[in-house]
Amino acid sequence: MTGRERVAAHLAGEAVDRLPVMPITMMFAASQTGVSYRRYVTDHETLARAQDRTARTFGFDHVSVISDPAREAHDLGARIEWFEHQPPAIVESEALLAAKERLSALKLPDPRAGRMGDRVAGVRRLRELAGAELCVEGWVEGPCAMAADLRGLNSLLVDLHDDPDYVRELFAFCVAMEIRFAEAQLEAGADYIGVGDAAASLVGPRYYREMVLPFEEELVAGIHARGGWVRLHICGNTKKIAAGMGSLGVAIVDLDSLIPLELARAEMPPAQVLAGNIDPVRVLRDGTAEQVQAALAECHRQAGARWIVAAGCEVPPGTPEENLRAMAAYAQTHLP
Repeated sequence: MTGRERVAAHLAGEAVDRLPVMPITMMFAASQTGVSYRRYVTDHETLARAQDRTARTFGFDHVSVISDPAREAHDLGARIEWFEHQPPAIVESEALLAAKERLSALKLPDPRAGRMGDRVAGVRRLRELAGAELCVEGWVEGPCAMAADLRGLNSLLVDLHDDPDYVRELFAFCVAMEIRFAEAQLEAGADYIGVGDAAASLVGPRYYREMVLPFEEELVAGIHARGGWVRLHICGNTKKIAAGMGSLGVAIVDLDSLIPLELARAEMPPAQVLAGNIDPVRVLRDGTAEQVQAALAECHRQAGARWIVAAGCEVPPGTPEENLRAMAAYAQTHLP
């Protein structure tokens, strides 16, 4: 089976020849081709070639355009700080929506221009390089993460309590933008869309259930309506919001190492496919190949058959190649 066939069959509950393996690689992928991370995130051709090389070198089943959370914010006019060897950062002290009233003046950006357009071009190039062999993953920010990028995380957390109507208006803008962005990536050849909503792990279970989850549902529905499926990734400790994440109907819930897979399995529907979640630093980067395989075996035990091999977040730069080969080898020698 090709990686693309394998992932599709596994998600459909059909027989596969082995487990899929789909780790998130960004800075690690850039290091494989010896380019600066700044070049990786600003030139779609560089990103696409690095992703293709990394996937084929280590036997992964997908390639991805995930790179940094500053693309949409940049195109809306946020101030971005650039670094040569790490991801660009949104300058929170000068948040675009530090003044709430600026939201009413924001216009939805063209997803085919600017840094968003560079990501769309990256999807198109990855489709050319991957052909029918590998899944191509697009990427957008979730409503809570995107709102935090625009308003500033601390201000957003206060707003959840003090001004929930404003937060809903902001979330609605973010969802409308991200659906357009996802649609452009799907039209360019993405098989599915990764949704990163890191800030959602910080709002607490009540605010997640009442404020965030409805807008995540809207975003997921919008992607589904445009023919894509969704891989949800929320960084951090998601123990208290796991049930809500499992209610979204996404194809893959990609879990950070801070939540035990057995808890996620208990909180989510039996058919939900989970991905992850060995510790990306203490085990994948700093451990041995034997420890990587042992940790994956434990993840497999906890998650059961509806599982995809991956780390608990991004593969860190400096991860030994033999450890990633051990990760791929586990997938290649085990059935669901």
